[in-house]
Amino acid sequence: MDIVSIAVLLFFVMDPFGNIAIYIAALKNVAPERRMRVALRELLLALVLLLLFLTFGDKILSGLGLSREATAIAGGIILFVIAMRLIFPPPQGVLGELPGGEPLLVPLATPAVAGPSALAVLLTLRSTQAAPLWELYLGVFLAWAATAAILLQASFLQRFLGARGLLAVERLTGMLLIMLSVDMLLDNLQSVLHIAP
Repeated sequence: MDIVSIAVLLFFVMDPFGNIAIYIAALKNVAPERRMRVALRELLLALVLLLLFLTFGDKILSGLGLSREATAIAGGIILFVIAMRLIFPPPQGVLGELPGGEPLLVPLATPAVAGPSALAVLLTLRSTQAAPLWELYLGVFLAWAATAAILLQASFLQRFLGARGLLAVERLTGMLLIMLSVDMLLDNLQSVLHIAP
C-alpha cells in the first residue's frame, strides 16, 4: 500500500463523520470560547496515541500480556457505555461529572479517534507492510489531519442544529454506536472462541 492508500484506510476507520455527535455531546457543556481549544487538545492527544501505538503497540500489548482481541473487546464495552449515555443521559450529562466540565482523553481522543479499530489496523499495517516506517507515520498524520478538520467543525454544527436537533442526533448516534459496539464485541468473541461467522 502507498501513503495515500494507508491514509484513506485509516480515515475511514477513524470515522470522523460518525464521531461528530460524540464530539458535540462531549463539548456542549464546555464554555463556547474553549470548545475549539479543548477539541484541538483531544485531537492532538489522539495523534500522540496513534503514533505511540504504531511505534510500540506490539511491545505494549505483549508486555501487559494482552491480546488484540482483549483490547478490541474493552473498546467495544467502553463504546457501549458511551452509547447508552447518549440515549439515556444521566442528570450530570453524557460523560458524568468532569473536572472543570471538560473531557480529557476519554471519549474524544480515545475511543472516538484513536479507537480499538484504528489501533488494530495500525498493528496490522506495521506487521504486514514492507513500506518504511516513515510512510506509515505520514499516512497516520494525513488521516488524522483530515479527521481533525472535520471534527473541529463540531461547534459550528452545534450552533446550526440547535438544542432539539442536537438531542435528536445524540439519540440516533447512540443507537448506531450500540450496534457498532455489539458488532465489535461479537466479532472479537468469535475470534477468541474460534467460532466461524
